[in-house]
Order: sequence, then C-alpha cells, then structure tokens
Amino acid sequence: MRLARSLGFPVPQRLSSCPPRTVASEVRKQVSRERSGSPHSSRRSGSSLGVPLTEVVEPLDFEDVLLSRPPDAEPGPLRELVEFPCDDLGLQRQPRECRTTESGIPEDGKLDAQARAAVEMYTEDWVIVCRRYQHLSAAYSPITTETQRERQKGLSRQVFEQDTSGDERSGLEDSDDSRRCSGSPEDTPRSSGASGIFDLRNLAADSLLPSLLERAAPEDVDRRNEAQRRQNRPRALLTLYPAPDEDEAVERCSHPEPPREHFGQRILVKCLSLKFEIEIEPIFGILALYDVREKKKISENFYFDLNSDSMKGLLRAHGTHPAISTLARSAIFSVTYPSPDIFLVIKLEKVLQQGDISECCEPYMVMKEVDTAKNKEKLEKLRLAAEQFCTRLGRYRMPFAWTAVHLANIVSSAGQPDRDSDSEGGEEAGPGRSGGQGRALCRPSAALQLGLRVSLSLISCHCHCLLERRPAWTDRRRRGPQDRASSGDDTCSFSGFRPATLTVTNFFKQEAERLSDEDLFKFLADMRRPSSLLRRLRPVTAQLKIDISPAPENPHFCLSPELLHVKPYPDPRGRPTKEILEFPAREVYSPHTCYRNLLYVYPHSLNFSSRQGSVRNLTVRIQYMAGEDPSQALPVIFGKSSCSEFTREAFTPVVYHNKSPEFYEEFKLCLPACVTDNHHLLFTFYHVSCQPRPGTALEMPVGFTWIPLLQHGRLRTGPFCLPVSVDQPPPSYSVLTPDVALPGMRWVDGHKGVFSVELMAASSVHPQDPHLDKFFTLVHVLEEGAFPFRLKDAVLSEGTVEQELRASLSALRLASPEPLVAFSHHVLDKLVRLVVRPPVISGQMVNLGRGAFEAMAHVVSLVHRSLEAVQDARGHCPLLAAYIYYAFRLPGAEPNLPGGAPPVTVQAATLARGSGRPASLYLARSKSVSSSNPDLAVAPGSVDDEVSRILASKGVDRSHSWVNSAYAPGGTKAVLRRAPPYCGADPRQLLHEELALQWVVSSSPVREAVLQHAWFFFQLMVKSMALHLLLGQRLDTPRKLRFPGRFLDDITALVGSVGMEVITRVHKDAELAERLNASLAFFLSDLLSLADRGFVFNLVRAHYKQVATRLQSAPNPTALLTLRLDFTRILCSHEHYVTLNLPCCPLSPPASPSPSVSSTTSQSSTFSSQAPDPKVASMFELSGLFRQQHFLAGLLLTELALALEPEAEGASLLHKKAISAVHTLLCSHDTDPRYAEATVKARVAELYLPLLSLARDTLPRLHDFAEGPGQRSRLASMLDSDTEGEGDIGSTINPSVAMAIAGGPLAPGSRTSISQGPPTASRSGCPLSAESSRTLLVCVLWVLKNAEPALLQRWAADLALPQLGRLLDLLYLCLAAFEYKGKKAFERINSLTFKKSLDMKARLEEAILGTIGARQEMVRRSRERSPFGNQENVRWRKSVTHWKQTSDRVDKTKDEMEHEALVDGNLATEASLVVLDTLEIIVQTVMLSEARESVLGAVLKVVLYSLGSAQSALFLQHGLATQRALVSKFPELLFEEDTELCADLCLRLLRHCGSRISTIRTHASASLYLLMRQNYEIGHNFARVKMQVTMSLSSLVGTTQNFSEEHLRRSLKTILTYAEEDVGLRDSTFAEQVQDLMFNLHMILTDTVKMKEHQEDPEMLIDLMYRIARGYQGSPDLRLTWLQNMAGKHAELGNHAEAAQCMVHAAALVAEYLALLEDSRHLPVGCVSFQNISSNVLEESAISDDILSPDEEGFCSGKHFTELGLVGLLEQAAAYFTMVRPGAAAQGSAGVSADLCPCLSLLGT
Repeated sequence: MRLARSLGFPVPQRLSSCPPRTVASEVRKQVSRERSGSPHSSRRSGSSLGVPLTEVVEPLDFEDVLLSRPPDAEPGPLRELVEFPCDDLGLQRQPRECRTTESGIPEDGKLDAQARAAVEMYTEDWVIVCRRYQHLSAAYSPITTETQRERQKGLSRQVFEQDTSGDERSGLEDSDDSRRCSGSPEDTPRSSGASGIFDLRNLAADSLLPSLLERAAPEDVDRRNEAQRRQNRPRALLTLYPAPDEDEAVERCSHPEPPREHFGQRILVKCLSLKFEIEIEPIFGILALYDVREKKKISENFYFDLNSDSMKGLLRAHGTHPAISTLARSAIFSVTYPSPDIFLVIKLEKVLQQGDISECCEPYMVMKEVDTAKNKEKLEKLRLAAEQFCTRLGRYRMPFAWTAVHLANIVSSAGQPDRDSDSEGGEEAGPGRSGGQGRALCRPSAALQLGLRVSLSLISCHCHCLLERRPAWTDRRRRGPQDRASSGDDTCSFSGFRPATLTVTNFFKQEAERLSDEDLFKFLADMRRPSSLLRRLRPVTAQLKIDISPAPENPHFCLSPELLHVKPYPDPRGRPTKEILEFPAREVYSPHTCYRNLLYVYPHSLNFSSRQGSVRNLTVRIQYMAGEDPSQALPVIFGKSSCSEFTREAFTPVVYHNKSPEFYEEFKLCLPACVTDNHHLLFTFYHVSCQPRPGTALEMPVGFTWIPLLQHGRLRTGPFCLPVSVDQPPPSYSVLTPDVALPGMRWVDGHKGVFSVELMAASSVHPQDPHLDKFFTLVHVLEEGAFPFRLKDAVLSEGTVEQELRASLSALRLASPEPLVAFSHHVLDKLVRLVVRPPVISGQMVNLGRGAFEAMAHVVSLVHRSLEAVQDARGHCPLLAAYIYYAFRLPGAEPNLPGGAPPVTVQAATLARGSGRPASLYLARSKSVSSSNPDLAVAPGSVDDEVSRILASKGVDRSHSWVNSAYAPGGTKAVLRRAPPYCGADPRQLLHEELALQWVVSSSPVREAVLQHAWFFFQLMVKSMALHLLLGQRLDTPRKLRFPGRFLDDITALVGSVGMEVITRVHKDAELAERLNASLAFFLSDLLSLADRGFVFNLVRAHYKQVATRLQSAPNPTALLTLRLDFTRILCSHEHYVTLNLPCCPLSPPASPSPSVSSTTSQSSTFSSQAPDPKVASMFELSGLFRQQHFLAGLLLTELALALEPEAEGASLLHKKAISAVHTLLCSHDTDPRYAEATVKARVAELYLPLLSLARDTLPRLHDFAEGPGQRSRLASMLDSDTEGEGDIGSTINPSVAMAIAGGPLAPGSRTSISQGPPTASRSGCPLSAESSRTLLVCVLWVLKNAEPALLQRWAADLALPQLGRLLDLLYLCLAAFEYKGKKAFERINSLTFKKSLDMKARLEEAILGTIGARQEMVRRSRERSPFGNQENVRWRKSVTHWKQTSDRVDKTKDEMEHEALVDGNLATEASLVVLDTLEIIVQTVMLSEARESVLGAVLKVVLYSLGSAQSALFLQHGLATQRALVSKFPELLFEEDTELCADLCLRLLRHCGSRISTIRTHASASLYLLMRQNYEIGHNFARVKMQVTMSLSSLVGTTQNFSEEHLRRSLKTILTYAEEDVGLRDSTFAEQVQDLMFNLHMILTDTVKMKEHQEDPEMLIDLMYRIARGYQGSPDLRLTWLQNMAGKHAELGNHAEAAQCMVHAAALVAEYLALLEDSRHLPVGCVSFQNISSNVLEESAISDDILSPDEEGFCSGKHFTELGLVGLLEQAAAYFTMVRPGAAAQGSAGVSADLCPCLSLLGT
C-alpha cells in the first residue's frame, strides 16, 4: 500500500479490510496479460511484415517510389525532401597552385616524350567531382566541442535560485528585499494577531499577474500558456548538449589537401657584412648546410658577395653587368630532418694569386687594423699586387678560409634571450669556445644580448604559422621517419625560435690537402669535442655578421631555386632572397608537383701526378655541350655572385702548385627540356700560369674528358671516375663514353680513371630509377609508334614490345620507393591509360587490363608502405587520396568547363580524423569493353572458394565482354581530346568497369594487395563513374539505365566478396577488417549519389544477411556487431540521408489478407473510443513497414534496439556506439540549414519516432539519475513482471491499485526500492552507463521537441495504460538527468578532476616503482574493454587505444566554467520545457477518458518533481502556469479522497514563495492563492489547503537552513493583495479566512526568526521548538510536524534517546487519533499504552472529541495518521533507541523491550 501511495494512486486507508482479498501476483499476471507482452519479448519477432529485427526487410524500390510520387505532391519546403537536388553533382576545375609568377615550363620548343608528359602533368588544372551538399553531412561537418561553443554564442543566461546568494543579486531579484516589518518580532506577543496583520500590511507586495483573477475558459488558458512556452526557445536542443564523442566518429572525413611542393622547416639567413683587419682584395662567400651524422651536404650552395664597390672595381676587366639574381645576400634554407648535428658552413674564396694558401692568408693573420699606419708600406705593396692579380687572373678563384655555425646552439640561444650569450660554460655557438688565440667564436651580438632586434622581431611573429602552412600530410611525413629513429636527441626544431644576429669572428684557413667534404666532416665532428684540434690553430681574424631567423610564411622578393619569382614579388628591382634547394638527409616521400630539371656537378679530385709537363696550377672548366662544335656550349650553368645569371662555362678554384688537387666546388645546371644523345658535359683541364712570362699563355689545356648525358634514353647520374685524354676528342666522340679506347688518342696514366666527378639530378622529369625509366620509355614508344626502338642493348620491334611492356609492368614493384612516390601521379596516370585505352600494335589490341591492374595494386601498396607514418585514422595515405581527388582524370576526356569557373573551396585535411575520401566522383568512357577476357573457370589457387561461390551464385557471364556496348564511342557523345597516333580503332574502356571486373577475378596474391588498400580502388571507381556520368552528360538518364547490368553484377559480386573478407578476417586481422568495413561502407554511400539507389539498398541488405549468418556461429559476436554498427553509421552519414529515407511517403499498411502481428496482439485503445490507428502505431514502432520505407533509419534504430536488448553481447560498448550514432545524426540535423523550418524538422523527426518506444522499454536499465546517495532506487517500471501463468482473477480491482501492484506505475513517486537484492541478469540485462543514458534521453527529448504535436497526441491516445505509465516515468527521468547542478558544482567538479588526475599520477608511479605489475593490469583492462580480444596492433584504432589522452583539460579557467554553467542552465531549462510540452499533450489526450484520474495524478507527480528540482526562473514561470491550469481543470486531483499531492504541492509552492527571485515569487504566490480559492469554491472553506500550507511552512522552517523569511513575507502580502482584489469572492468570508491563514503563517515566521537567533545554541533552539510544538496541541498535524522537527534536530546533535522520545510522543499522538476513529483490539488504546516508556506522553491525550471531529476535512489527513504511519513512527523510535550508547538512558531502553515491542507485534499480526 505504501508503494501504491508513493506512486501517486489513491488507496483506501484499510486495503486489508476490503473484501475480497486479491493476491498481488495474480494482479501482475492479469495486467501483464493485458499488455502486449514485455517490452523486449516481441522485439526480435514482432513486426507488421513478420520480419524479426535480426533480419533486414526487403527495401522498397527507391526509384519506382519516386516515379510514382512526383516532387510537386509535397507542399512548400517539404518538396526539397523528396529527391536529391538537380545540382547535387558537379565538375569543377581548380587551377593548380603555382608559387611563382612565371610557370617555369620550358618554352615551346622540341620536347622529348618524357618532358612533354611532365609539362602536361604539371600544367593541367585539377579536375574535381564535387557533391555540392556534402559539406552538410555529419562526415564533412563534424560536431565538435569547438563548433558547439561557436553555436552557443548568444545564449541568454538563465537565473537559478541556487546561483543567487544574499550578497550577489541578479537582475530579476528585488532591490528592496531586506525590507522588514516595522515592529520587532520579539516585541510582539504570540497572541497579538492585530500586530501581525499590521506588520504584513506595511510590506510591499510583489507584482500581480494581471490575468490571474479573470475567469477564462480552460482552452484559452492552455493556448495562452502554450504560446508563452514557445517564445524565445532555442531552435537546436542538441547545441546545448556536449558534442558527440570524436572517438566514435568513424564517418569523419575531410577532403585531402592539394599536392604541394615539399618544404621542411625554413630558416632565413641574411649576410649583413664581412670585414677583415686589412682590406686589400675582394673576398667571396659560400654558404651551405651539412649534416655531420648523416655525413651529407643537405643544401645546395648559396653564393654571396659583400665586397665594397672599390673592391668590386678591381674585377672590372673580367665582369659583365651582374644580373640582379646574383646580388642576393639572404637565403632561405629548408630542413626536413632537423638535427643537432647540422652546421651552417661558410667558405671564403679570393682571386687566384701566386703562392700557396698559407702565404696568401699570412697578412690577414698578422696585420691588425690598429697598426695600419705602421704597416702602410706593406699594405700598399699588397694592394698593388692584388690589383695586378685581379686584372690578370680575375676569372679564377682559390680557396681561402672557412668556419661553421652549429645551428642547434644558435636556435637554443635565440630561444632563451635571458641566457648570458657570452658565457663560456654552455654549448658552443661556433667552431670553438676555449680561450686563447685559437678561439673561433660565433658570438651573438650585443643586439641579441639586449633581447630583441626590431627588424627581426617582426619576422618572428610569422614563424609560428610556418608549419600550419604546409600540407598536414607533408608535415606528418616529415616527422614520421624521425619519430622512428633510434636516437633520442632528434627533438631539435628549427621553427619558432627568436631571431638572432651573429658575429662570426674567427675563420680557419683552408688546407690545400684537406679540401674534400670527407675532410670537412672530420673537422665538423672535431669541433664538437671539448679538446678540438682546430682550437689550437691560429685563426684568420674577421667579422662576418649574419642574421638567422625562422623564414616568414610569404617572404617578399624571393627567387626559387630555378630563379623564378616567388609570389609575392612586389618590385623586380628589389634585392632578392634566394630559396636554397634542399638535399634531404634521408628519403622524402612527396610527389612532384612542379617542373624542375636541375643537374648538379661535383668534381671531387684529379690525379695528374703521372702527367708530364708543367701541370701544377690546375683548374677544370665545365661546359654543357649540345653538340661537338665549341659554339654549341649552352648557357645553362647558373652564375654565382655578382655575375651574369647563366654562363656557358665555369671553372673550379685553383690549388697552387698541386698536381693532384681536391675540389669542393658545386656546379648547378639547368637541364634542357629535350636531352638528346649528343648532349654531354665536357671537362677541359687547364694549367693556369700565375706569373706572367713572355710567350706563356695564361691558361694551357692539359686534358679533356666528357660524360654523355643519356644512356639508353636514361639520364646518367651518380659517381664517375673518368680517364682523361691528352689530345682533343675526335669527331663523334659525344655518343661514346671516354671509357672506350678510341684509336690514336693519348690518355693520362694509360687510360686509367684519374678524374673523380659526381652528377646529381634534382628533376621532376627524369625518374633516375631503371624500372620507372624503362616503363615510361616503353609507354612513350607505344604512344609515338616509333619502331624499331633500341632499349639498352636490344632492338625492340612491334612484335617484341608487348612482352617487354608486360615485363616492365611486373617489374614496377621493384622500383625504389622515393622516386616511385615522387612520380606516383605519372605512373598511375599511365597505368590508367593502359587500362582505358589499350594500345594497338600491328593492328591488334593488346590486353593489358590484368597486368596494369596488378601493377597498380603493387604501386599503391609500395606508396602506402613508404608513407606509413602519415596515414590518417583509417589507414588512408593522404598522397593517394589527393591523387584521386585532384589529379585523376580520364585520358582523352576534356572537362568542358568555363575557364572562369571558381576554384573549389577545399577544406583543410585534419590528419587525426581526415579521410582523404574524395567526394563522389565521375568518369567518362563511351564504350563498355573489357580488356581482359578472363576465364572464370576457377583454376586451383587463382580465386578463393568464397569468391567462386559468390560468382557462381550471381551467374556472372563474361562471354560478351568483348562485344561493344550500345554506346559506341564514335557517336555524338564521345568526348575525346585527340586520337592517339597508334590507334587504328578507338579501343576505349570504362575504367570503373575494368576495375570491378579485374578485382573480382584477380588471383589471390593480387587480391590480397588490393584488399589491403581497398579504399583506393573503391574511390577510383567512384570518381571514374562520376566522370563517366558528368562528361557523358548522362545525369539526366534514369538511374536504372546509367550503368549496364554486367557492371552491376560485378559490383554485386565485389561487394559480396569484400563483405565476406570483413567477416572472415574480423578475428584474424581486426585492423584490416575494420579498414575494409569502412571502405565498403563509404563505397556504397558514394554509390547512392550515382547509381540506382534501390540496387544499393539491396547490396546493403545482402551484406547484412552475410553478417547475420556469421553471427550465429561467431565466437566473439561483439566484434562483428561493432563493425556492422560502424558500417551503418557511415551509410547514414550521407548528405541526403533524410531524402534516402523517403520521409514524405506516408506509411501504408500492407495489403495482405493476413492480419499483422501487431494488430492481433493489440488491444483497443485506453484513451480513444476508436481502435488504434495501425498507421500511427507503425510509425512509432520498428515495424516492418517502418523499416522498409525508412530503410537507413530503420537499420540504425534496429541496431540500437538490438544493442539495448537485455541479453545483448558486449552491451556497454554497443550501447555507447549505437546511441552515439543516433546522437551524431540528430546533431547534424539540428545544424543543417535545409531542415531549419519547423514543418521540415517535424518530418525529419518522424524518422526517429520509434526511439520513444525503445527508450520507454529500456527504462529499467537506464541510469537512475534521481537516486539518493548510497542506494540505487529502482524505477517503478522495473517491477514489471514477465508474463507467466494465465490464471483468471475472479474479482475486479481498482485499476489504479492494480497498475501499482503490477508494476506499471504512472510516476516514480518516492522511488523506493522493493527488492533489496540485485535484479537478475535475465530481467534487467546490462545497465546503461550514466553517459549513455543521458545521451539517449537527450535524443528522446529531441524527438519530443521536434515531432508534430498532433502525431504525438494520436500516439499517446493509442497507448495502453502501462505504456503511458512508462512514458511518464521516462519524462520523470529526463527531468532528473538534466537537472541543473549550479555554478559551485562546476567549480567543485573542476577541483575534483584535478585531484583525480593527481591520484591517477600517484597510482601510476606506484605501478612503476612498486610490485603491482602495471603491464598485467593494463592487459587485463584492455581484455575487458576491447571487443576485439587481445589485439597487439591497435595504434590506428582510437576506439580501443586505452592509453589515449583525455580530451578534458583538468584546469579550466573561470570563463570556461562560467560558460559551462551557462550552457548547462539553458539545457536544464529547455529539457524541462520539452517535458512540460509533452505533459500538456498527454493531458489533452486523456481529458475525456475514464482512466484519466490515475494518469493525471501521475502527470501532476511529474510536474511536482519538476517544481521541486533545481529549475530556472524561466521554467518555473511556465511550470507554475501549467500547474495552475491542471488544478483549475481537475480540482478533484487534490481535494478528493486522501492524497498527499496537495501536501507536496503546498510545500513546493511555499518554498518558491520564499525565493530571492521576484519572478518566481510572483508565480508561486499566484499558484498558492488559486489553490486556496479552488479549495474554497468546492466546499466554502479551504481547511485542507490551510492545514497543508501551515504544516508545510512548519516543516520548511524547521528543516531548511537557508530559508528566507523576509522574501516569504512579501509573498504572504502578495496573496493578501490577491484576496482583497478578487471581486468574485468579495461577498464571502474567503478574504477573512485568507487573512487568518496569512496571520498564522506570519507567526510561524516570527518563531523562525527566534530560532535563527539561537542557531548556535542547541539547548535554547530545542527549547524553543518544544514551546512551538506545545503551542500546537490543538492542531495534531502541526504538533506532529514539530515533534518530527525536534527529533530530527536531536538526531543531528547525537541525542538519540531524546530523538526516540520525540518519536514516541508522535506515535502516542497518532494512536490517540486512531482510537477516536474505532476500537480495534490490535491497536494501542491511545497514549496510555506508552506511559511505561514515559509518563510525559499523557500530554498527547489533549486530542479528543471536544477539540476536533475526526471527520472534519483537512485535519489529521497526513500519511502518518494511519496504521502504517503509526508503525513507521514506532519503528523510527525503536531505531533511535538502538543507537543509544550503552549505559545511557537505560530506563528508556528497557521500556522499549517491555512496551514498544508488544505494540509492534500486535500491529504485525
């Protein structure tokens, strides 16, 4: 009975005495039988089509449905939901980004085939297939915390009582709240009523509600309330809820970034000045970067000239007018692999003069500037000699000095401006740091020591943007190999440091015998040692000032390595900065995107020791010869500094009197676009005569050698050791190598190799890989038909070229990864061309489809492997994704786009979740020809049995694959740029058809490679299909006719095959299975934009059936279910998801003669006179009809339903995934502008109506947000019993009582728990976590908010009573789940989180240092959590990465916590308003039904709960308005029978009457006044309300700490004002009764003031409470309340004996009342029965017939004045007695055993 009462149902006082007695279990059976089964029992089997949830219904034929329902059938905005927009697909041409103002493409001259292909490649615009609405899908517009915060801007702040305190008042609060009564309460005697009234009348009332006293029709009141509720509501509920978990966002995609030129971290070096102690001759500088660890020069040379004009004038005789590009003094270096072992090496050269290097350096080492006057004669002599040498030998250079700057030290110094830059103890900043003369110091200048340099500090502002500018995938790739490196000191970074100005003070003189790079690396390694040998050397004193800073993002006046002007270049006359080409220390995997064709020549050494004659001052002249005539030297050698831009010849520096010199020179050449067999490098060796002698030439040739640049069509690079001829080469020498001993020629050292030289190409034209070279050569030969052709030593004819081509295709897998990646676009384009346009040789078409497909698989695999470190979250390679999205096009197909087409706005790829998955893609091929003619009879080992079965089941017949399709290419629709010269016919294929065919019939090894990267081939097919439709103008073709049947058969077989691979590999290779699963889902999603949608739906259904079959025998079904959920989620992320669900086609029951399952089991409606509408019912259930029409929504909600089943496997993981999928979709609907209108969103919400039934049935396992601390109160709905036994019940039972006993309560009430033990698993299943429950509930609220109210009303009318009860229970839970926590709670959570993180840190330390075994602990946890078992390689799977960082920051700022509180307040308000809207719908539904009382009682319970929880002022206005309307329409809810609803309502209204916020007080006062008036109008008095209000106030002031009596006094005054102004009751005694009540309440408040004064004095406080209780002896209810208040206060103080005595008094008072009613032997006689415990209980005998009549309304109506109430009081007394300490109050304890226990036992019997 307590249960029934707590749940809000009227129950007779003595149920036990009502014959006939009915057993509760029988009631349960009866009610359960009336219901349509338990919530889960029918889920798997029940549907109107008879299809269980575990099976997928057959979808409707989408295209046929649309044909039968034209878009015009829908009104207005709904029309957009019927079909995809006509502009859904488009083709856009995006100009390729060019960094330079000039293209750099060679002028229109003769291009060889390779160069022509490169020029075409690097000049073509990107061809992008765009789905114009794709950005609206959940995949491309993810809902993240950042986007949510953006949308939350402009939220209004909700005002909450708990956030306001006495000292901080919000705008809604009063300014004069502290106004008090004029008279002091202490001065007023308790009996002085006139004084109390006087005090009240002097107060100011709150504002009155103007329409409150009007007598309006209930319908008008409801309409007005609804209109007010609708005002200023947030449009998007889910904007207020935290963003979906990003770890679950498997559908997340972004378009890849377009391919761009690769750069590392960029450093700007400016050479400011170079000054020596003496200035006698010009000095020239060279800068380059060297990596000591890798022993590699990692940049080209930068040449600079800082000489004064007078010094430059010495070379006037040899100089031409210098090109501006050679006057650069600043350079930008790029470093891909930053390392602490990188040095900036500075070399100085001077004009050649007589004498070795030591002699030439001596003056610089000896003479000082201060001694200029003393050394005047010497200096003059030196200047004169220098002038002579410059005049005579000005074209030759000699080595002079060098030094090096350790970059890591400079970067770290610049990064720490506070450090003393001159300190001796730290890292060195240059060659040496020891004291003494040998110190060669690179010292930061005083400018750096002072902190900032203005000019460079501006640069540093940009440095942080540098890495963001780079394509993310390049950045990731750049870091990848570094991350894998074993050394730990590679954490060096050259970006983002403070600019530094360095003064390099000391140089080392060059040593003639140690000029090579090998020697330099030894020197550099030695410099890092503390006892460097270099420090002992005497330095060349100089001052070189250089700036080092991070390069700005877009530097002005910049020249590329090819000397092209880099944008922006404001003025061509400005002194340029040069970009220096990087030679990365290790492989860089990046595709070429621009034309580059550079050749670097490095002479290393020359050995002329055996050469006769005067050959001592040796120099090497280099020339690029286009032929053998001297005039054919081409001007392709880049100039150095202060000279012309290009020259025809260049010389190495001279080492004086050395017959075997070493060289450090670098020559940079620009390779011509057409390199022929005659092109060669000619090296001429000269002896230079330093001293002028009569008859002696300045230079004398002493040797010749050369390198032919082409060999078998390949560019020759690498090291060479060449013989040198003494004689000039003979005619036709250029086609031979010098290794060939030509007759009649003399050679140095007997034709041995004496000249060591190395060639290195930086070319995007020549691959420099033999396998790639051969492949490209053969393809170009076929294109040009140039037979016969020499390939190495063989001559190829038309008969042998096919075999060579096949061998070359097969050998592509052997290519080196770096050139393969660099030329990946070229290779893939050629392979596509071979598939699409098979070559015709000798009139016969060569079938290369299979070979090209296999080669493509291997190339893709190699590229993937090379770029493994930068794959995105799904294992996609961004480089390949960018190729498909931007670069892939159909050979010969020209997109006819307007030249001015705007470029596509490309979203930046986010690597963490970026997919690189292109938008749907389209390809044009006009002829369906299969190039391979595969034999489908399966040879052993060629095709897996699984695929064979699929092929056999589809009956794919390939006998016709050579027959031309109906769409012949010669027709008007053929889109060809030009016919290839070798084609006799036009053998064009459709790439997507060939890919599908080759994939299906591929052999096992190839298929394995393809499966590893299935996403690439799927995306390639999709773009091919898209181009086919767009370029062939087939978009107007009906979807069923767009693609031929045989292609669709191949797709069916392919999807079946890949689906089977997913299923079979899920336990063997979970990573691959997940990648394949996602790739397949994205492929099908893309097909929905291109092909017959009904066909795609059937593919989805077939895949589901495959999975379902496997699930029956799967050892770990959770893994498969997880993949299927991901599959569904990706499908549902389609941008036209809503349209794909046919939202505008009404559900119609099937025209079948047999009745549906639901119709046979359903009963007549509880609240509707007609039978339930099957159409409405099927919209709210996962019926077969619903799942058939709303196919994708049905799949998703079915997954959710199956995951929520009690016996579901791996439930907690599946709960989270399934709920997150729905939540993400609803979020995307909320933010989608297409669904902004209410009518459209209501139609969208119809797709999710079954969510209401699902959540309602899952109610028992949702987290109980209303539970108290320490116990989990079970929701009343959990008491539902399974249907067992069918016995009849012979007697009728009050339906409300029956429902309560049967466990179908209509409101949770006090939510007490009946069963103390845990529920069994079979009944409850796995409970949902708090997070999952809350997310599911917010989805439910979204549906309730956006669904059509009329539809909800029709549904509610058809619900059975228990189902409606569960719905109300669900609403109750929603209120509890989203209750506002308060600002202080957020601050507390923040500090707790911080403590928790510290605690976790401590536990981690304990695990590391202690013995608990952290590894075993982690493994154990991973096994518990991972659905994939014990997987080793889960790096790529964020969802099973247990060590991932939490996204929640621990320390939130005050602003962030304020924002969280703001959003939480808005969410709590909106959630409560949605619940209120739904309650109004339910009220309107049940108004006229017979069972309305129980339902309305439950509705009122939910309303009361909402009024009792923490709510905003805005909600309380509407909530109290609804409460007033309810009481006005159904007064019997409160004023008939025995109910506690009135007491609860009075207590809540009084609490709000004491609010600090005036708006809340205004509405609470109005509600309390109307309650009194309503009660009065029923019986001409309002005794019940009067009593309940008085008791509530007594309870409130006795138990509430922060109660504000001054605010309550204002509310009492407001109620008085209403009574005075109520014209309708002016002639009655109502106003007087109200005045009396207000006076009594005022007196209680006066006592409250006194109690607050004694708050710190417990004795006085208890004494005052005792006197107050004694004053109420004539009012049993109030006396009982105060006795309980006293007991509570005693218990709080630890006085358990006194608390027990208070409860005994309370029990005696109740016993006295019960004795007046009737004489029962089992009841105590009255208070006399308790006198043995305490004689004082006889005070309670004051209650007797002369004081009150038991029948008078409103008296003794509380729950305690019953037999059960008496038992409860006695139990509490006994409990208090048992808590008394031994020895204390022994008499009372003894009395309990003697007197209390008999009473209890009597009552028990």
